[in-house]
Amino acid sequence: MAAAGLTTADIDDAGRRLEVKAQIKVLELAAEAIGDDLLGFHLARDFELGEIGLPYYVMSSSESLAEALRNAERYSAVANEGVRLKVRQDRDAIIEIEYANVDRSSDRHQIEFWMVALVRICRRITDCRLAPLRVTLRHSRKSAPPEFNAFLGGEVNFGGNADEIVLSRAVFSLPVVGGDPHLHNLLVGYANEVLARRSAPSAVGTRSKVEDVLIKLLPHGRANALEVARQLGMSRRTLTRALSGEGTSFSEVLEQLREILAKRYLQERELPISQIAWLLGYREISSFTHACKRWTGMTPRRLRLADLPSAN
Repeated sequence: MAAAGLTTADIDDAGRRLEVKAQIKVLELAAEAIGDDLLGFHLARDFELGEIGLPYYVMSSSESLAEALRNAERYSAVANEGVRLKVRQDRDAIIEIEYANVDRSSDRHQIEFWMVALVRICRRITDCRLAPLRVTLRHSRKSAPPEFNAFLGGEVNFGGNADEIVLSRAVFSLPVVGGDPHLHNLLVGYANEVLARRSAPSAVGTRSKVEDVLIKLLPHGRANALEVARQLGMSRRTLTRALSGEGTSFSEVLEQLREILAKRYLQERELPISQIAWLLGYREISSFTHACKRWTGMTPRRLRLADLPSAN
């Protein structure tokens, strides 16, 4: 990490944005240190796709693979500001990865990670073990590693003129299994807000960082102070002090965020109450109902029927 200009605090802080040059450097050095010439491939093959965050959930709630990939093109900067996706359709569908302000020749492992991760996402959301017609990478290898070819199930070319995945037109039109248009509209709204915030040169306080982490943790039932502190690279005590310095507490941030999100979700009339409870981190609908009464004096169903102003 030191050779890449990073510290442990940089890595542990989930809210910190790492320069793509540092990401590339630390992966190259790590691969050399552990003797794994396919580190990027191995990481992409084995990690939990949901860790990508909001862009993955926007893709997985899309209607079709084509729509999912266009969303990936639009929101890739949410996950990594140095990586840009371009999706175009000629005779076949082509997904191209470009780096922003980075010497492409310096990288092997990160680009291989993203190529394999994208294929995994396409397979997961369509529930189909699709194989690209071909995968092309700009950097050179003496030959395509057998396990690389076996996993992708298609032709892999190194030393090409672009970093791209080519899919057939038929694959491109596959439906997304479990796509949810109402949830999708909500997530797209949040993704647009995140992009807008990141384009604004304003300081981000601890509360904002906590809210960003909570939104990801709530549906998984892990929205507790200890886990949030861990993802922000600090102790629970440090998190408590930081929030106190901003005049709030963890429980207050969690409660207020849930109330705001609940009102937004309830405006989506087709989104079931049970799914809203899950999105807010409640295991039982009754727990959500009690919370809603505490906030507004009404049950979720009554609140949904009320003529609420739009949440801004």
